[in-house]
Amino acid sequence: MNKTPKISVSLVIAMLLGVATSNAQDPWTPEKPGSDNISIEGHLPLGGLETVADIEIEQELERPYVYVARSQYRDPNPVGTDIIDISDPGNPRLIARWRIEDPDLHVGSGALDVKYFKWAGRYYVVQSVQFSQGGPNADMGAVVLDVTDLPDGDSVHEVARIYAPETPGGFHNIFIYKHSNGRVLLFSTVRGSTANVYDLGMVVEGDVSNSLVAQVPTPSDQTRRAYHDFYVGFHMETGTDRFYGGGTGGYYIYDLTDLDNPELLVSLTGISGVRNGHTFTPTPDGRYVVAETEYQYAPLRIFDLKPALDGEVSNISQPIGAWASNWQHLPHNHEVRWPYVFVSSYLDGLQIFSMLDPTNPVTVGYYDTFTAHPTGGDEYGVMLGAFGVDVRNADGLIVISDLNTGFWSFRMEGFNGWNGEDWGVPDISSEQKWDEESREGTR
Repeated sequence: MNKTPKISVSLVIAMLLGVATSNAQDPWTPEKPGSDNISIEGHLPLGGLETVADIEIEQELERPYVYVARSQYRDPNPVGTDIIDISDPGNPRLIARWRIEDPDLHVGSGALDVKYFKWAGRYYVVQSVQFSQGGPNADMGAVVLDVTDLPDGDSVHEVARIYAPETPGGFHNIFIYKHSNGRVLLFSTVRGSTANVYDLGMVVEGDVSNSLVAQVPTPSDQTRRAYHDFYVGFHMETGTDRFYGGGTGGYYIYDLTDLDNPELLVSLTGISGVRNGHTFTPTPDGRYVVAETEYQYAPLRIFDLKPALDGEVSNISQPIGAWASNWQHLPHNHEVRWPYVFVSSYLDGLQIFSMLDPTNPVTVGYYDTFTAHPTGGDEYGVMLGAFGVDVRNADGLIVISDLNTGFWSFRMEGFNGWNGEDWGVPDISSEQKWDEESREGTR
């Protein structure tokens, strides 16, 4: 592999767009790893080199639990889920671990994405897994755990496993969404031309074999892995359920109100520097989207969907803004809490920017969880550090999972919680309101 840094098309785009980067931040030093407005709430090393993957925090303050996926990229590490109790914020405690059986026999990335949901008064975690042929469970995509009786770690137990025998290779990413019809749905990537949709109520009630209730296509002919990541949310203005998927060729937005008949609304293809879309997140009103593609020098791009949603065009190929924590690095997963975007930015740790002006995003806070500076330069060398990020809306707690340094929680000065209505936008984010009644009456 040629390890000489190259000036990429994405870098040129970022320069032309005036992309906000950490060049405006103070230089990193061990004595000052973050901005003055960010404070550490808690930190818990989890062990293992490059074995910490994504993260999820429960939203109810009376359930102070965080879930961290454990992969097997480098150090031998039994694949599974770590469960952390943050009831004492300054002293996070590991209270339970779920691990796959016979870990030495399994081949592949392991456990990557993790989400939680509530159904019929009980709480569950879905742990995605990705195993390859040559070992067991190559056709398994996820394990569902009952975590209702936490903090009793011994009470955590499996209730189901979800398999995709037609598309072996597991679920790289997942998203859980409470549909307007009241059903709780699991969206999963598969090694095929669609995203699979499972009814989690059916899964936990014992009808796993019939729980695949829909599939979201892509307009392309790609059959290996159409989607890499996605977001699903309710669109208040039209009263519809919308799917935002990043994958082969770019990004796609579908109306999924009728699960049997997904309707393509907007495509974002032909974008300079984007062959494949990754994490793709809309603002609460559905007008703007923040889009990631995964290679060194690639910024997060911001697109305005209005021309397509108004029917003026069917495809959008030009971003209106771009942001990166450091143009030589790579921002990764992100959570939108308008006007803020919280980013797990690999080598640059937690990064927070404001997109109040989407054409001119501005960094407003940061803390570097990656401690091995200086860093490498090839595209694999930049995929270290902060992997996952989540935000608890009730009080504004920010959590980060770092591939090497483990679990972190932070506070940003002045950010004490998030409700969209406080900002004049719909109160919609990646977090679901499990106890709300069906939204069918809004359509």
